[in-house]
Parts: sequence; C-alpha cells; structure tokens
Amino acid sequence: MKRILVVATVFTFVLLLNSFTEENPYFIITKKDVELKIPKGFEQPAYNFKTNPLSPEVFVLGRKLFYDPILSKDQTISCSSCHQRIAAFAHIDHPLSHGIAGLIGKRNVAALQNLIWKDSYMADGGVNNLEVQPINPITNAIEMNESLPSVIKKLQANKEYVAAFQSAFSDTVVNSERLLKALAQFTGLMISSNSRYDKYINHDEKFNESETNGLNLFRAHCENCHKEPLFTDNSYRNIGLKPDTALNDSGRAIITGLQSDYMKFKVPGLRNVEMTYPYMHDGRFKNLKQVLDHYANGNFFTSNYDHSIDRNKGLTETEKADIIAFLKTLTDKEFLYDRRFADPNFR
Repeated sequence: MKRILVVATVFTFVLLLNSFTEENPYFIITKKDVELKIPKGFEQPAYNFKTNPLSPEVFVLGRKLFYDPILSKDQTISCSSCHQRIAAFAHIDHPLSHGIAGLIGKRNVAALQNLIWKDSYMADGGVNNLEVQPINPITNAIEMNESLPSVIKKLQANKEYVAAFQSAFSDTVVNSERLLKALAQFTGLMISSNSRYDKYINHDEKFNESETNGLNLFRAHCENCHKEPLFTDNSYRNIGLKPDTALNDSGRAIITGLQSDYMKFKVPGLRNVEMTYPYMHDGRFKNLKQVLDHYANGNFFTSNYDHSIDRNKGLTETEKADIIAFLKTLTDKEFLYDRRFADPNFR
C-alpha cells in the first residue's frame, strides 16, 4: 500500500512539474493571433511588416525578449518594467521612467499602442522606425545601459534563446537585426481599436448625455491635435507648459536644433488615456482634471506655444467633466487584457 502511495505521489509530482515547465495553453500563439487586421476607419499603417513577415514564432520570441531583463546591463530592467500591460504599456502612476540601479529618467513613459501608425517615436521624434526604436532604451545610460553586441553575446550563450531564434528563423543565428524584428512584431501588433467609443462609432453602443456632450466638446476643442480615430495627428506641439528647470528638456529642439521647436513634444494618442496617468512628457499632471485645468486656465508659458489651444480657455467645470467622461470611453478592455501580450513567465 505504501509503495502504491509513493508511486502515486511521484506521478503527481511529475505531472505538476510538467505543468510548470511546458508552455501554458493560455500563452500559445497561432497564425490567427498574428494576422494584421486594419481596424475600420484606420488608415494604412506607416509600418506594414513587408520586410518583417509576421509569424507566431517570431512574435513569441519578441514577447520573450520584451519581458526579459537580460536586455539590461545588470539584468534587472526589462521593457515591461516600464511598459506595463494594465496601463496600455505605459508606467502607471510614475511621473518619470525608472532604470538600472534605481536611476530616474527625464521623461514619462509613453504608452505602447497603435505604434505602426506612427511616423516617429519618442517624445522628441528622435527615432523614425519601429524596428530601431528599442535601441534607444537599451543603450540609454539611465534606462538599460547596455549595448547591442553585449546583448547578443548574452543571448548566444543562452540555450533557450538559441532554440527560440532557431524556431523563429529556421537557424541558430542570433543577431541584432532579428532581435529588433522580433520586438517590432510583438509591439507592432499592440493595436487598440475596440473601446466603447469604437462601438459607438459603429452604432453598436450608445453614449449617455455626459459622454455625448464630451464627444462634441472634444471635437470642438481638442481634435485639432488629437484627430480621430487614432487621437493624434503625429505632429509636435508646444502647449504652453512651464519648463522644468530640473529636467531641462527642450523637446523637439534637441533633435532639430531649432529655437522654434523649443518645448514641442509629439502629440500622444489618447486611446486608453484613463489608464496611462500621469500625463505630459514629464508626468507633471496626476489626473485628467489637472490636464484640462491647464488648458482652461490659459496660463501658457513660452512665446512659441501653439495658439490653437487658446480655444480651450474658460472651459467650465461641467464641460471638463463631460470631456473626461468621453475620454474614459476610449478605454479598450479587450486590448488591456489581451492574452497575447501577457507576461509568459506567469503560469
């Protein structure tokens, strides 16, 4: 009897061990999962995967890399350390990015969504291609403080990664081009397009009075910069923020060297904006009310601010509340809880 119990115990242990070592079916990715579907009303994307054919294996490699701190010098910081799924891959409740050794960055973490429709990346537009964008945080001294050659050396010495690259690319060559293409597939498919707003536009859902008023107010006051359906025009704007002398961030001017670009930052998309607080390039505003207060109060600094925002001066408290009610309809729960983008390390 005891022998039977021992055998049963060992058998149960083996089953449990296999359940933890084999990939959870929740995380399995199929060809259907990596099909590029252009949402209704969206334009053709700037990045279209023509030179980076979508496949489940490459996507899975990109996901593995995204969640792995191996990309950082001391192997403590991963892409997901700052880009958190529940916050539409922004850094919820943190004004500025956090890097290795507890170092604090200069800017708020941008949400990762609908990236293939962007013509440039970073708040100053310093990167012009989705595939090379990860080089910036990987090599940034404050963020990951690593080099691509060093990252590749670590991956080449890792049996799991060698196998993952072979599965993705049919051979064991591990190089930076493939690393970047894999990350581009994972982040490029982070598409948010099924919020209550989308259902309203498609006549599948109704708004209440406050949300309807908010949409109308938004179109009158905000859509000059935040154009539907992506809620950005991909431009750079100076919205009259008082410069933070501690950060000394001049925005787009860092790239162009033009005084006219001083304090201009890329207009962010507003999808899932309810979840991506705090706001602005430096995270100075804790909530949406403070953002609207800035526009309504009209205390704009710097002479080259975008005067189109003058139309927002004097917004009433009711109008601000209605705009916020509308902005919350941009929350896309299907995207926020999409199993494809979950951390595969949590079984």
